[in-house]
Amino acid sequence: MSAIQTYVRTTAPRGRETEQVGPFLATYSPGTAHPMLNYAIPDDGAKPVAAEIDALTAAFRRRDLLPRLEYFTDVAPDLENLLVEAGYALERRVPLMTCGPADRLDRPVPAGIRLRAPESDDDFRRLRSAQNTAFGEPAEIGDDEVEKLKSGVEAGVRHLLAEDDGVVVGGGLALEVVDGTTEIAGIAVLEPYRGRGIAAALTARLTRDVHEAGAHTAFLTPGDLGIGNVYARVGYRPAGECVHLSAVAEPAKSRPTPGGTRP
Repeated sequence: MSAIQTYVRTTAPRGRETEQVGPFLATYSPGTAHPMLNYAIPDDGAKPVAAEIDALTAAFRRRDLLPRLEYFTDVAPDLENLLVEAGYALERRVPLMTCGPADRLDRPVPAGIRLRAPESDDDFRRLRSAQNTAFGEPAEIGDDEVEKLKSGVEAGVRHLLAEDDGVVVGGGLALEVVDGTTEIAGIAVLEPYRGRGIAAALTARLTRDVHEAGAHTAFLTPGDLGIGNVYARVGYRPAGECVHLSAVAEPAKSRPTPGGTRP
């Protein structure tokens, strides 16, 4: 588990600003306040004092960001209680699943579906648009986002899209392999195409690719039980949990006034 947390601590800062605040690595994504793209990661065994948690909260507040953490509970088992005592609340618990080469189960690609890597700016745009739509996010993708996706490929990220007669209906990605570990993420299929085995085929292909590239551990964090069952059919097994916590509320004295300024 420590190796997986180290992997996240190594890869999460890519393309982000970072700041070490006590036993926390705070990561900030320029140009977006999306909470899933701005969060802190604790050191292994972190047992911060109240002043260190307050400093982390203040670091996010200064940037008008929600103070937030994502981490695997096994590496810092005492931290959740300390955060709750300091005014943080649990957003959700997410299972961690892992798959090694000997555990992987290949899945057939459904009839009529083609899996391939994106080859052009338009491919990247359509891929991310399909993923966003599947996750309930805005579908419009700007040129800057396309460039970020392409630069990720140069850093070792693998993208895979699913097409039905030329229409991109889903996709996923595998982050770069670091010390034999990698993360599978962004597995998404448009609602009309779900239930046909496309998500399983995407996951199996990406997992096979990273194993063949030298990864001994692929991991993912399913958002719900349904998709977790899909990953289980590909060979992923529960290995722990990830928790997301955020500050409950900003102190009243620092909240924006109705006019949009701070007192």
